Amino acid sequence: MSDLTKLTLAQTRDAMRKGDTSSAEVTGAYSKEVEASGALNAYVEGTLNIAADQAKAADQRIAEGDAPDMCGIPLGIKDLFCTKGVKSQAASGILDGFKPEYESTVTSKLFDAGAVMLGKLNMDEFAMGSSNETSVYGNVVNPWKVDDRDLTPGGSSGGSAAAVAADLCVAATGTDTGGSIRQPAAFTGITGIKPTYGRVSRWGIVAFASSLDQAGPMTKDVRDAAIMLEAMCGHDPKDSTSADLPVPNFEAALTGDIKGKTIGIPKEYRMDGMSAEIEKLWSDGTEMLKDAGAEIKDISLPHTKYALPAYYVIAPAEASSNLARYDGVRFGHRAKLDAGDGITEMYEKTRAEGFGAEVQRRVMVGTYVLSAGFYDAYYNRARKVRALIKQDFEKVFADGVDAILTPATPSAAFGLGENMDPIQMYLNDVFTVTVNLAGLPGIAIPAGLDASGLPLGLQLIGRPWEEGDLLNVAYSLERAAGFVAKPDKWW
Repeated sequence: MSDLTKLTLAQTRDAMRKGDTSSAEVTGAYSKEVEASGALNAYVEGTLNIAADQAKAADQRIAEGDAPDMCGIPLGIKDLFCTKGVKSQAASGILDGFKPEYESTVTSKLFDAGAVMLGKLNMDEFAMGSSNETSVYGNVVNPWKVDDRDLTPGGSSGGSAAAVAADLCVAATGTDTGGSIRQPAAFTGITGIKPTYGRVSRWGIVAFASSLDQAGPMTKDVRDAAIMLEAMCGHDPKDSTSADLPVPNFEAALTGDIKGKTIGIPKEYRMDGMSAEIEKLWSDGTEMLKDAGAEIKDISLPHTKYALPAYYVIAPAEASSNLARYDGVRFGHRAKLDAGDGITEMYEKTRAEGFGAEVQRRVMVGTYVLSAGFYDAYYNRARKVRALIKQDFEKVFADGVDAILTPATPSAAFGLGENMDPIQMYLNDVFTVTVNLAGLPGIAIPAGLDASGLPLGLQLIGRPWEEGDLLNVAYSLERAAGFVAKPDKWW
């Protein structure tokens, strides 16, 4: 078969089962693409030898007729997931050379299902960023190009988004703390789903903000997201926040029939200064769902305006606590010390050298809001606001709304280096952070192109634990939008 790298996950699976191709053949085709993709800087560690062995084993399983859906599928793994014996640095200098002795639960599940690892993918350092410009490995470049600028692929899962969009893997793992799966998916014209908090184990994933982080798949379309999400889900006794719930067959939920479903349109998401193109995309998406038989309902989520400030108190507070363990004592980078330096100097120098500017900024903000005089004024108040945001969603869902449609991002991808003001950068998460604060599932799907030819995405937010329903609404919207554009190959 020609053009093996253009196939979706479902098409690749089906072709392997029919004997039209093999995992070894598909893995070989992707390996060539990975080796030729240096200009995108998506991969930071190639594992093509491991991939070849895994593909061989997968072909054996397929031949024996005992192969799960993910068997033989070549994936890229975000550098936040610990992979046994393979460098896992969270794109940070402080974890320089760290090779875990254990495998994250998510990657274990995927490899047990027969998936193939092509390599580790670039990201924002410790998942802190919206543009993939904070990585110790340098910027990831969006495969979409409309002029002479290099564009951001979004962040923090920028390497995952760029790799899937550029056909450097069939699909990739991502993590989402405030939009880090959905925003890059929208910027690169792919699909990304953040499941309900607790649906996917966080064990073995380097922590940023433990009450917000959630892993999910980044794929070429909605069906692929359903297949891969099912393989990633499941109860894990090693993660105390993991939900002990059965995992449904998400692919079987994709009927495309949404007649009688109620879709909420929140008035608070009509932000001042929102571009006319995003506004039009949103109203077009609303019409598509209406034409598919859904009922459209205007809703109110009154505490939305407090979501960003609450998020940028809670996330840095949890980060400052989680990142305290990186001290240069047991693993990773340790600063060279001068004669007479003690343990305090070692901590100070190691952390100053090892952490990048954005991580340092968030650790300092987090330490400040948790300090004795400010804990109640900032952190506790932000937690109360979070509870109110969650309540807003609960009221809307109790009122019969099945899913909520919003834009995924305030704009299309911007140029690398163009958006250097931290506050401006944080505003990229304006449509996505509420979903993490409320612990809900959210999916971004590509729905159109802007005037210059860059992809734009829409976001659907679902009821907790009802990813199957959410994926089905997304599937219906995907079919109506008919987005098939791909970036022209220039790298």
